[in-house]
Amino acid sequence: MRTDNKQKKVEETVLSSYEAMYRLAYTYARNEADALDIVQESVYKAIKHASSVKEETYIKTWLWRIVMNTALDFIRKNNKEIATDTFYEGGQEDSYPDFDTLNALNTLTEKEKTVVVLRFFEEQKLHEIAEILDENTNTVKTILYRSLKKLKLILQPEAAEGAQRYE
Repeated sequence: MRTDNKQKKVEETVLSSYEAMYRLAYTYARNEADALDIVQESVYKAIKHASSVKEETYIKTWLWRIVMNTALDFIRKNNKEIATDTFYEGGQEDSYPDFDTLNALNTLTEKEKTVVVLRFFEEQKLHEIAEILDENTNTVKTILYRSLKKLKLILQPEAAEGAQRYE
């Protein structure tokens, strides 16, 4: 793929994925302004480095990785505690956010949180998540199941107590 074509394909993918990029950034930043900054920085990086994409089929995966890494860098750099005031979903703020779930997500490691967010918030398939994270699909499955188990222990402590009684 020629550099001109790569540039154009990256730009097209950015335009068609902009809302999803924002949602992903927002799950990390939990703040509209910060999420927009993350997306803007990600778009800049993607366009600047469009020539580094080897195949057209990997553009979307490559773009997701840029957004995730930019969000994580932003959070680390600003040493931010993620606010849980609002939650972005489907283009509008949810007036009844599930604070327990949001707080529980913050207890996961960065990789665990990323897998859960991509799987359930962005409806990515496990093999797509594996490509984005540059991991084996079975590793992603293990991370997902471990993460869900952690979330269940936090969100449903009574279920965990009942399960321990029967072990």
